[in-house]
Formats: sequence, structure tokens, C-alpha cells
Amino acid sequence: MFDLNSLLRDNIKRLVPYSTARDEFKGEASIFLDANENSYGSPLPVNYNRYPDPMQWKVKYKLAEIKGVPPQNIFLGNGSDEVIDVLYRSFCRPGIDNVVLFPPTYGMYEVSANINDVIVRKVSLTPDTFQIDMPALQEAVDEHTKLIFICSPNNPTGNSIDRSDIEMILNNFDGIVVVDEAYINYARQKTFISELTEYPNLVVMQTLSKAWGLAALRVGMAFAGEDIINVLNKVKAPYNINQSAQDLVLEALNNIGQVNDWIKDAVVERDKLAAALEGLPQVEYIYPSDANFLLAKTTDAKGIYNNLVEQGIIVRDRSKVELCGGCLRITVGTPEENVTLVNAINNFK
Repeated sequence: MFDLNSLLRDNIKRLVPYSTARDEFKGEASIFLDANENSYGSPLPVNYNRYPDPMQWKVKYKLAEIKGVPPQNIFLGNGSDEVIDVLYRSFCRPGIDNVVLFPPTYGMYEVSANINDVIVRKVSLTPDTFQIDMPALQEAVDEHTKLIFICSPNNPTGNSIDRSDIEMILNNFDGIVVVDEAYINYARQKTFISELTEYPNLVVMQTLSKAWGLAALRVGMAFAGEDIINVLNKVKAPYNINQSAQDLVLEALNNIGQVNDWIKDAVVERDKLAAALEGLPQVEYIYPSDANFLLAKTTDAKGIYNNLVEQGIIVRDRSKVELCGGCLRITVGTPEENVTLVNAINNFK
């Protein structure tokens, strides 16, 4: 039986969040003398002298239309990394509670756990298929396990995690299950956002950094039941999404057609790039991908990586990551970039 209150840290239960001037005022006004801002304006073409909406409601209402969830079920973070950090600070007692991760996976889950002094329990994905070892997970979970992070499609392997396994975890784990869907726009598997009403312990993370092409703005999203969202809003910094980011995100969200075209193009290029790389003697295997990148097992990852760097082509050397020996992670580029990459690898001797 999921009980959110039992998962919360005691200090978070007692926490009275900082109340901003914009939180206290409700309604319309023409003169604002409540927040000690510069009343004369800002030295920019657009006035940024006023603090932004601390709850980013305009952005959330627009996202609600696109995602099909109420705005009250959306949390916005300064990148998904803030979402991860706020989850730890809300639910995990330093030095006592633990989190379960499935390496190889996104590195910030572990970094943030270490920063917050949360014990990390690792359950390695199955070799080659990169799926969850369910018996090993059952052994790893105990009464102090508060969070389980599942990256699907997974980074750096690119594959989606078996949906039935995720559902089994959601049904049997009393803590919070975080499904990180940063690459879901490129996947064959559907999002878990539609399952929020079924699983009160579910948090779905997505981002505007990948398919939406807004990595520089640092806007991550979390979707969850309203009780969990209220906790995250209580713990976050008051003005965590700046006004320029909110304005630009709103503008970008009006261009969903362009983004969908880019997604289609990226998927086509992903398959073409995979086929081209598989034909090279330097490449032993291309793992199936549901993301906008490929994990390529090579004959000499370090040598190929260094050779590409010399030519101004940067990929990610993942050869020292668990279960990724000899592997390079390659983002799908434009058709021209992909051809240049393939030729450069093919010329490596």
C-alpha cells in the first residue's frame, strides 16, 4: 500500500516553504512595490526587472495541452538534474535511506545520491539485452529503499526497458518509481504519463533538451500525482525557472509540427547510420536503439575515439562503463555529419 507521508523525510513534513512576493499576491495589479525589484526596468530590450512566475503556470498550461495531463500534475526543474536532486532531498534521509539504480545508466542518479549522502544499490542490467534483473532487484530492495530510477529508453544503451517489468515494479514496490523518459520521443514504446492515475507511486521525467532542441535553456519536466508534485514544489528553489527560459519555452511549444518532423528525420537517420556502421570492419555490433543515439561496440574504442577527436568529430567513449566494454555512444547527426563520421571511422586503421 503506497503511503506518501511515510516516505517523506521528517524535516520535509515540517518544512514551511519560502513564500515569494508573487505567491502571496493573487489577482491583477499595475504597480508592484512588494519584491524590492528595480522599478525603472532592465538594461535590455525586454524588461527582466520583475521576478518570474515561481510556478511557471503559463508553461504548464501549454504543456498540459500537449501531454494530456492537468497542469497540477507537472513540475518543472532547472534541467532534469534538479528534478533528481529534489526527489532525493524530499524522500531520502542522508546516511539511512537507499536508492536502486540499474547500471549502465544515466550518471547523475548516482552523483546526486552521493551529494545527498544517499546509499546507492546497483542492480546491473542483463548483459547484451540490457533489461532489469528482476530477482536481483528483489534482493536489493529493503525497508530503507525510497526510490528506484529506471531510464527508458536507457542511456547509454539506447534500448527501452520491458514495460511489463516496470509495471510489476510499480505494483509491488511501496516507494517511488522514477521512469526517466528523456528519449521517449524517439521510441516505439509509449510514455508512462498516461498511467499516472493508475500508479500513485509513479514519477515520469521528460525533458525539453532532446527532441525539442532546447538543451541550453535547462528545462526538465516531472509528471506525477498532485501530492508528489506539491512536495517537489515545496522543496524547490523559489524561482528555479528564469523568465527568459519560460518565454522561450512558450514560443517553442507552438512549433510542435517542426519538432515532430525532426523526430521523424532523426529516426530515419538513426536506422541509416546503424546500417552504415554495421558494415564497417571497425564495428563489431550496433545495439538496438529507441533513442537519438547508438551504442556501437568497436574493435578499438579508445583508438577510434582519439582519431575522431583529431578530426574534430566528438562522440562519447563509454568503454569503461559497466557492460559497455569497447563501446562508443554516437548521437545521430544530420545526414552530412553522419556520412562524415562513417567515412572517418572507416579510414581508421
